[in-house]
Amino acid sequence: MYEKIVVVTRRTRLEELIERFNTRAQAQFYIEHSGGDFSDYDREHTAYHLALSKLKDLSKIGLKVQFIAREFLANFIFTDSDLIVAIGQDGLVANVAKYANGQPIVGINPDPTRFDGILVPFVADEATTAVQAVIEEKAAVRTVTMAQADLGDGQRLLAFNDLFIGARTHVSARYSIEYMGRSERHSSSGIIVSTGAGSTGWLSSVFNMASGIAAFTGHETIAPARMSWEDARLMFVVREPFVSKHSSAGIVAGTVGNGEELVLQSLMPSGGVIFSDGIEKDFLEFNSGAVATVRIAAQQARLAVPGRGIARAQLRSATGR
Repeated sequence: MYEKIVVVTRRTRLEELIERFNTRAQAQFYIEHSGGDFSDYDREHTAYHLALSKLKDLSKIGLKVQFIAREFLANFIFTDSDLIVAIGQDGLVANVAKYANGQPIVGINPDPTRFDGILVPFVADEATTAVQAVIEEKAAVRTVTMAQADLGDGQRLLAFNDLFIGARTHVSARYSIEYMGRSERHSSSGIIVSTGAGSTGWLSSVFNMASGIAAFTGHETIAPARMSWEDARLMFVVREPFVSKHSSAGIVAGTVGNGEELVLQSLMPSGGVIFSDGIEKDFLEFNSGAVATVRIAAQQARLAVPGRGIARAQLRSATGR
């Protein structure tokens, strides 16, 4: 069923600093000269590489093991016979899921004292057991609904947590929006489209702001939206919509279910973007004339989680085999 284990890694903050300043000593000087705690970077780096070294035991399973860095994901082609392991923060799993083909992803938390581990529920010592459970079709697997943005020229972008549609900078984004048979022009700080997995992230901050304003003005507070990972719907909110002679604010939030669409047409001559999961470098241009259709993606992410009980038929369905 599986022929290879692909381990996706990411650079530590210390490694990124060394790349920036050429040497560890120069990086340390910069951090300490700025009043920072360099030892924190060092501890994080040590913990990560200690956890990473334990993943060498995966070779004992009897499959080939390949390590790839996060920055090469966009150019890496996963096959149906690849079993994916991601070691890093929760955001790494979100990034990996967009490039996978529906195989269960085993998330490894390299430092439970530092990272929440919602999407990386296993520690390094549990990696071999978790991978073996997936291979033997004994793993519990949760399905995650993903979002998709399509442009008229055929370009597509998937999102595990959320999509952002707006301007690259902090200037107002100008676009027309069409939703549930209604349409209007907007001038706003952009639109967030969230999945159930992302509803506790960026989307929740918008609800927190709205609730705080409501309380300040003497109105009832607003509870954050709650959706499960498996929820077959997306939720969108318009950030800071501005009302003028040329812009409205009648469509500021809503849900997109199966078979439904949110359609946006850019009115920005330049600087318009669509990116997902906070990865601004991986984006689609969204400039004048571009039309983006946002919907639930046909592709789903599937994450191995602690526990047992998933039926074999379900796991086969999850991997498409």
